[in-house]
Amino acid sequence: MNTTRRTLLQRAGAGSLLGFWPFSKMAGARRDPAGIYDRLGIRPIVNFQGTHTTIGASKMWPELHEAMGQASQHYVPLQELQEKVGERLARLIGTEAAMVTTGASGAITLGACAIVAGEDVAKVRRLPDLTGMKTEAVIQKAHRNVYDRAIRSVGLRVVEVASRAELLEAIGPQTAMMYFLGGTSHDWEYETPVSLEDCLSAAHKAGFPVMVDAANMLPPWDNLRKLAAAGVDLICVSGGKHMRGPQCSGILAGRKDLIRAAWRNSSPHSDSFGRPMKAGREEIVGVWLAAEKYSRLDFEALDRECARQADFLIASLSKIGGVKAGRTPFDRTRRVHRVHVQWDEAGLGITAREMIARLREGDPPVAVLGGTPDGIELTVFMNEPGDEKIAARRIGEVFAAARKS
Repeated sequence: MNTTRRTLLQRAGAGSLLGFWPFSKMAGARRDPAGIYDRLGIRPIVNFQGTHTTIGASKMWPELHEAMGQASQHYVPLQELQEKVGERLARLIGTEAAMVTTGASGAITLGACAIVAGEDVAKVRRLPDLTGMKTEAVIQKAHRNVYDRAIRSVGLRVVEVASRAELLEAIGPQTAMMYFLGGTSHDWEYETPVSLEDCLSAAHKAGFPVMVDAANMLPPWDNLRKLAAAGVDLICVSGGKHMRGPQCSGILAGRKDLIRAAWRNSSPHSDSFGRPMKAGREEIVGVWLAAEKYSRLDFEALDRECARQADFLIASLSKIGGVKAGRTPFDRTRRVHRVHVQWDEAGLGITAREMIARLREGDPPVAVLGGTPDGIELTVFMNEPGDEKIAARRIGEVFAAARKS
């Protein structure tokens, strides 16, 4: 039987894909936590760290599995698949074009390749040797992060700026692009001394594009539409985090000429810098269907459920003597509920580092964030209803054991 895109969507469960179900209660989603991981001697984790790649980032929507399996059973021209899926992703985001990449970092790398080399075959083959190409990427000092290695790997030299005056002074004949970090901070003024609007104005006047790393701007989906409406040239998104697509997927969206150039700089072109960053047909289909579902979610309902779980954690943990629990401020671009837990380490006989280790060693293992003074932080992002009770119980058990010892 021939499999069309329409039948593929129908078989994946079009009703549930386009409807709202914020957590994976679908049949089979709450399988025995043993299964395949039991065979490897690995225990699944209750995740209150957030969408961290090191523990799997997120749980893929259950209804994507069949669609990705279907995609793997047929040969298709990869370019045609990228184009058709790209058209749909671009409509959802509001950009001229889009393509599927290997995560947000893959999108950043391919976007940088597209900007410096375009579709010029000689330049594409020369990367990361930038002979004959522009060599500089402007980044606000406060936006520097480990992921801008994706830009530097292409051969670009980073020029840091800390103000609008420095930005204007840094622009020159070798300026290829500007990278803008689109999320993650509680402090808007510190993180963005130069607004996105001012960056776009200066860059477009000088004739170079602005790339926004939007990996941490979901939820809601409307944040991406706002970037597109503002005239951002390239938007880089993770498909395997809050969107709950395949973990190894991402989206690069923006100007048609740059997306076309990014494709030329990517797999399956064997002479391209991006050849190792291969997005397979399964991932392309998976992130498309995840985006279709995610863009239509009831984010207010999802937020209410996360708030309920955070409130439960605060109320439960505050009952433990010597423990203070409260909310961490929201990010500047999105609402992520986080619970900060503090205590007198000497008085309760356990350090934050020890708490994190014991939570990971217990039954079931619970992952939380550290790095805060005298405490831990729980990210309530995409947890199953009931996970908050497990986390509260396990934290209580660790404190009780510390008191006894």
